[in-house]
Amino acid sequence: MSLSIGDKLGPYEILAPIGAGGMGEVWKARDTRLDRIVAIKQLKGQHTARFEQEARVIAALNHPHICQLYDIGPDYLVLEYVEGEPPKGPLPPAEAVRLALEIAGALEEAHRRGILHRDLKPANILVTKRGGVKLLDFGLAKLMADADTDVTQTMEGTVLGTAAYMAPEQAEGKPVDARAEIFSFGAVLYEILSGNRAFRGNSTGTVLSAVLRDDPAPLQTTTDLQRIVARCLSKQPQDRFPSVTDLRVALEQVGASKPADQKPSIAVLPFANMSRDADDEYFSDGLAEEIINALVKVPGLRVIARTSAFAFKGQNTDIRKIAETLGVTNILEGSVRRAGNRIRVTAQLITAADGSHLWSERYDRQMEDIFAVQDEISAAIASALKLKLSPEPTALHRHQPNLQAYEAYLRYRQYQWSLTPESLRRSRECLEQAIALDPEFALPYVGLADHHLSQTWVGMPPDEAMPRARKLAQRALELDPDLPEAHGMLGIVAGQYDLDWKEAERRFRLATARDPVPWHVRAWYSCFYLLPVGRLEEARQEAERALEDNPLSQMVYWCLAITLEGLGLEREARAAEGKVVELDPQFWLGWWLLGMHQGIRGRRADVRDCAEKAFAIFPSSPNNIGLLAGVLRSEGETARAEALLAQSPAGSYGAPVARVCCYLVCDEIDAALEWAGKAVGERNPTFIQSVIRPFEKVLRKSPGWPAFLKKLNLPEASASSSGLSPARK
Repeated sequence: MSLSIGDKLGPYEILAPIGAGGMGEVWKARDTRLDRIVAIKQLKGQHTARFEQEARVIAALNHPHICQLYDIGPDYLVLEYVEGEPPKGPLPPAEAVRLALEIAGALEEAHRRGILHRDLKPANILVTKRGGVKLLDFGLAKLMADADTDVTQTMEGTVLGTAAYMAPEQAEGKPVDARAEIFSFGAVLYEILSGNRAFRGNSTGTVLSAVLRDDPAPLQTTTDLQRIVARCLSKQPQDRFPSVTDLRVALEQVGASKPADQKPSIAVLPFANMSRDADDEYFSDGLAEEIINALVKVPGLRVIARTSAFAFKGQNTDIRKIAETLGVTNILEGSVRRAGNRIRVTAQLITAADGSHLWSERYDRQMEDIFAVQDEISAAIASALKLKLSPEPTALHRHQPNLQAYEAYLRYRQYQWSLTPESLRRSRECLEQAIALDPEFALPYVGLADHHLSQTWVGMPPDEAMPRARKLAQRALELDPDLPEAHGMLGIVAGQYDLDWKEAERRFRLATARDPVPWHVRAWYSCFYLLPVGRLEEARQEAERALEDNPLSQMVYWCLAITLEGLGLEREARAAEGKVVELDPQFWLGWWLLGMHQGIRGRRADVRDCAEKAFAIFPSSPNNIGLLAGVLRSEGETARAEALLAQSPAGSYGAPVARVCCYLVCDEIDAALEWAGKAVGERNPTFIQSVIRPFEKVLRKSPGWPAFLKKLNLPEASASSSGLSPARK
């Protein structure tokens, strides 16, 4: 069918035309389920077979510089919506090489899967607002393995591809391989560097003639780039680079894309457990964790957090792809073999750019020497990176923990922040075991304090949980007076439970006083202090810095989404919300936040879907009870809604939160604010940032808003656009 603005295509609402071509039309649309902007490519009827081929091709590709396929319908594709412009020259050599490397990386991934793009040209390359490349339109792509099919299929009398970027053999209808793509790449790079096409003419015929017979005008750029472009544009395939990988390596050697002051960075992957006993996996994970802890003390080195680096555990993922996903220059991987009281550790430091080994070593030690081995490996890596450690490497902790205690602490980290009863039960068991094994080890006390904070999500009253958290954090400070995590936890208790925002600020200043600041302390600072008091831009910066060190944390994205919402950046907020459930589809808090926003916007079908997903994952959560009850109430199922709310009866802890969520979804703002006041009375330690801040714009419509603000003990700022924001002193 023919589409127009306002039409619905399944769950997709058509917003505006993007463009049209020989194969169909492209529209900007909105996915009403996730409130995500997408691109819809609708095919003209006679090209169904080619359309199905495109779907298979794109679905096989997953690369940061290739436009992502989200969904497929009977005659349309749902693609990632990319805002950007085709690259335009002339560009400086450094910028041109940077873009060229990203294009080459995308082509390399496609070629690795046996796929040719076959229509590489500037119009099918977009440079986003952040400066990154996205390769579009695999509609003319062909599986290289399908050698029996004629590659010169025509469409409306035109040879597939665009004349100015075709390899000579493609223009002549001869069989093509990856080297034809390298010719097209050379034509694109020539244009990026010079601002002019390599092959010009007044008609398709004259352009094709130039492609077949003429050399382009001399390129005014560096000698290395002249040589690379000339080799790409050789008329004979055998004279070009044999593969895109070889081309990429040549571009990297130019060096223009790698500034001398680029900050070194590293991701430490989980060490492979080569022992027979599966329980030793905790030991191998612990070794990687301790190396991370040592490396964060190296000046000038950015170290990716454990939770992001360990996301690749058990996956046979290419090192270069891991490095690109995490944004690092180096990868450390290794293995551990444990036999009785002896261990053998092997470690390899890999350069992300080309996968080459920068350093490798093997260590055979007695188990009693494990901490010395960790120090030794970390120092060797730092030396290989040409960085300086202090004259004597800093100890990992003032107190070196018992090895079994540290392994128990690491097991706790696997369950941290999943926020389900089962994960919380297991995390507590691990922490209590760590403390029993080594009572002088400070970190498990803070972990147990964080556990009690998390328990308030699942029904433990704050008057029970928060005094325990305070006592545990104080005990950690007795053991380690400078421990950032302990000061941060005391800041959470002061602000969220005591409503003492001055003390909260003092504690977080102590927690962030020394570099490096642990990523989760930055996340706490953003979510539990800066966000509640209205310092939104700072909250955003801290959340984004936390994501630099842990780019795969669903909880940090959740905090960032709320901050972006408060700043009025709704599109960015929706994207962050989508990232939360993409990273962890079982993270109920992500579905709850999505559902609440959909409900407030009146998107009933979408809010019900999110509410049911959140409720199915965690049915006893007051947040989820309130959201689903609000959906039922808004659809006229009042009796079912009240029966659901009865699971959190009035007077019980969590009942106010459930009612606030319910009434917000039903657009009963006065009632929502009335119950919000009761929630403040419960001193719920997650209420301000999880309920009040995300939905402040709605709640401020109630006449009771100024009186409600006073209950939060924040400076009066209700007249400002930021609502809760206090004045900075």
